[in-house]
Amino acid sequence: MLNKDLNRLEMILDSISKIEGYTNKFEGPDSFNTDVKSFDATMMNFVVIGEMVLKLSDEFKNMHPGINWIKIKAFRNIVAHDYFGVDAEEVWQIIKKDLPDLKENISSILKVK
Repeated sequence: MLNKDLNRLEMILDSISKIEGYTNKFEGPDSFNTDVKSFDATMMNFVVIGEMVLKLSDEFKNMHPGINWIKIKAFRNIVAHDYFGVDAEEVWQIIKKDLPDLKENISSILKVK
């Protein structure tokens, strides 16, 4: 694995950890959406995750087709370019359902490195 890819994966895990910290006190999307600072900080970290995915080498992404790199990049584009169109319920579902899987997959890859 390239060192650049390794660093980017670590940055993705760092952003996931931050998102977990920003959102763990909320019971659902409504309360999360009303806390502007937590919502904004979370969205910024989704952008960071997307940016790091964009910068991962194609070789690395091709070696790990079980991770939906295109979907991650697409969500980053929505957050970055249509921020006010972001649906809090959709974000909440991503946080609760997709982020744990991404965290587990990347953690596994880093253990194998």
